[in-house]
Amino acid sequence: MKKIKFTGILLVALAIGLSSCTKKKTDTTVLVETPNVKIQEATEKAVEQTFELTATVQPQLKNSIAPSAPGRIREILVEVGSHVVKGQKIVQMDVANLSNSETQIENMKRGYKRVQELFNVGGASQQELDNAKLQLDVAQTSLKNLSENTYLLSPISGVVTERNYDSGDMYSAQRPVLVVMNINPVKLLINVSESFYSKVKTGMPVKIGFDVFGNESFRGNVSLIYPTIDERTRTFPVEIKVNNNNNKIRPGMFSRVILEFGKIKHVVVPDVAIVKQAGSGAKFVFVYNNGKVQYKQVELGRRDDTDFEVLSGLNAGDQVVVAGQSKLVDGTEVKVIK
Repeated sequence: MKKIKFTGILLVALAIGLSSCTKKKTDTTVLVETPNVKIQEATEKAVEQTFELTATVQPQLKNSIAPSAPGRIREILVEVGSHVVKGQKIVQMDVANLSNSETQIENMKRGYKRVQELFNVGGASQQELDNAKLQLDVAQTSLKNLSENTYLLSPISGVVTERNYDSGDMYSAQRPVLVVMNINPVKLLINVSESFYSKVKTGMPVKIGFDVFGNESFRGNVSLIYPTIDERTRTFPVEIKVNNNNNKIRPGMFSRVILEFGKIKHVVVPDVAIVKQAGSGAKFVFVYNNGKVQYKQVELGRRDDTDFEVLSGLNAGDQVVVAGQSKLVDGTEVKVIK
């Protein structure tokens, strides 16, 4: 009797244990909730094709003023910031050698005249006359060169931007005495992607901005297109010329050049649809199709207000997720809400 009673108690305990285990297992079941998303159709739109490039202002012309040989600087006739015209005397070197050379030339002229007179009366040969003429010509050429290196003239009209010596210094050929720049017009050199090589034309107008002048806009024109493309950067140099009548723009200034190529129809999506991949800089969108989303990489163009131009990766009419992306991965089943 006791054995039967004990067996009954054991069966009851076992039943309670099994019930407890079953209940515990049921309680740990996790229900996965379907994420809610909002979607919007990718559309086509005519997008302005404008591209911004940076450049540093350069003078139209730049000349370093210096004699051809070392010597003493007698006087510098201009200062930094002085405006000079082409042919203006701006530096005078030591004139002692020039004076000596001018005296020698006068003596040689008189000697040549005497030989010529003797030749006319048969007192000198043709060779003697030719030798005298040759010596005079060589001396005059030397005098001209010496004169050019005694009185230094500005080869261009412009502004003196650099002075490296004072009057009385010895010119040592290490640096120019003066630097003169023509800053009207000025030029900008930009490197343009080879994909635009066929679109950039000589004379093409461009917009230019300078950080130092705030929102003030300037105009320029393409003046030169280089004929080669850099195989490393896949870009080609383009020179922009900008009128600078008031000398407001200065060499060395930082500028932003905006190239405009009209409008082209491209797919656009709202900026909120774009997902940035951390660490890589790649851009993605989630595309909705038949209850699931697909993770697709896209190539973006320029921003247009609240939209982004999509150059590749999407088609017009694709349904893209614009809200609820934080819980999504490729292939996730989703519920679309209004």
